Amino acid sequence: MTNVAVHERMDDLARPAPDPALLAELTALRGRVARLTGSVIASSDGLLIAHDLPDDIEPSGMAALTAAELALSHRMTSTAHGGGFHEVVLRGTNGYVVIYSAGWSASLTVLSAPDVNVGRLHLESRPAARAIAELLAGTPGRPRRTDDPPQEGGRSTEPRRP
Repeated sequence: MTNVAVHERMDDLARPAPDPALLAELTALRGRVARLTGSVIASSDGLLIAHDLPDDIEPSGMAALTAAELALSHRMTSTAHGGGFHEVVLRGTNGYVVIYSAGWSASLTVLSAPDVNVGRLHLESRPAARAIAELLAGTPGRPRRTDDPPQEGGRSTEPRRP
């Protein structure tokens, strides 16, 4: 049994409640990928935004671990190739953990069984991560790459890459 939920910090009045569309993205993703066992949307600083996790996984702990892995992955990517981070795939004996960038301030982490079709997992999760980035940025439906730089005054802070 899973527990689909939105995390709202009571002590953070300046932060608006997450859009219920985030939960719809997680639920739809689970429906499209056989053997997907859970998912988490976390901020880059490790705060839980939304989740669709099994009851035996603590959502806030998973969000914190995701942020730690994301920080290491960003550093590894920038050191090795000087480019932006897109995703990291961890394969264990009992399944996969894949972390996708969801814009500059969040990530989508998906958990799956070891016999998941990894190609299908990526095929469905990458667009979900882009949709989540758009929802969190308040611009749903706007085409945007997850490695686009943050916007200031409606203009990019870096030159557009091909």
